[in-house]
Amino acid sequence: MLIRRKKGWEIAERDATPQSIYKNRRQFLKGIAAGSIGAAATSLPIGRALAQGSDPTADLYPAMRNPAYVVDRAITDKSKALTYNNFYEFGSHKFISDAAQAMKIRPWTVKIDGMVEKPIEIDFDDLVRKMPLEERVYRFRCVEAWAMTVPWTGFPMKALVDYAKPLSGAKYIEMQTAEQKDTMPGLRQFWYPWPYIEGLTIEEATNELAMIATGIYGEPLPKQNGAPLRLVTPWKYGFKNVKSIVRFTFTDKRPVSFWEHLNDGEYGFWANVNPKVPHPRWSQAQERLLTTGDEVPTQIYNGYGQYVADLYKGMEDEKLFM
Repeated sequence: MLIRRKKGWEIAERDATPQSIYKNRRQFLKGIAAGSIGAAATSLPIGRALAQGSDPTADLYPAMRNPAYVVDRAITDKSKALTYNNFYEFGSHKFISDAAQAMKIRPWTVKIDGMVEKPIEIDFDDLVRKMPLEERVYRFRCVEAWAMTVPWTGFPMKALVDYAKPLSGAKYIEMQTAEQKDTMPGLRQFWYPWPYIEGLTIEEATNELAMIATGIYGEPLPKQNGAPLRLVTPWKYGFKNVKSIVRFTFTDKRPVSFWEHLNDGEYGFWANVNPKVPHPRWSQAQERLLTTGDEVPTQIYNGYGQYVADLYKGMEDEKLFM
């Protein structure tokens, strides 16, 4: 008989997030189909609902939640997660959500190149329909010591790796954010090493936790959160979670990431969460929850050590936690 042991960070699915988050959009669309917006309009502002309906992938949301990925803390208020964002292409402060609306996300071409059987260029709307979408609730930990808990929608990054068909010599995946000079004022800040680059090893990318997110809170991903697709690696600090990706390059050389290039004394390639390894300018022992402001202890690998610690065995000489 198979006995499943409950992990220490799990809670019952019913406790994870309110059902209303996922029902509103469907109620609105049912109202449209019936010829009247009626009660649906009272639960979801018409302008926002119509904007969601214009997304070519809106029918994919909400996706089925994977019950294996829940956490022992409350879901962060949606209003906080969607308005407190780092996206340096739109500014070096947290409140870039309005500015980010200028970004053009249709059409959106994704390039897959480098050490693969055949380079691919595919429209995001076609790519997302080839992938197995699901929802996962993950902790998110910023290197600045604030944290949130988010229901992401997306697909395992392993599915993208399998789709790309990398050659046997490929050891890393380099990912690049879009460069839209007409919509991203931050690109004029020439002292930054644009474009935004991040990287993972193949082993990290194919770990079951690694995810390409295309949605959040049961809806398509907003621009300020990295639309139309971004990386989510919950055991790493948030700057690794590259946004608005346009290119995946498979390579045998370790990428030099954006922040590593800018200051490798503070931001390394690995960037795994560790409360015992401080940032050069602040402690990482505690984290501030975005919704409540409460200070709580940071967990090694952000609480996901049972999934990822084995990836780093034998790498004691590497700076794994900066």
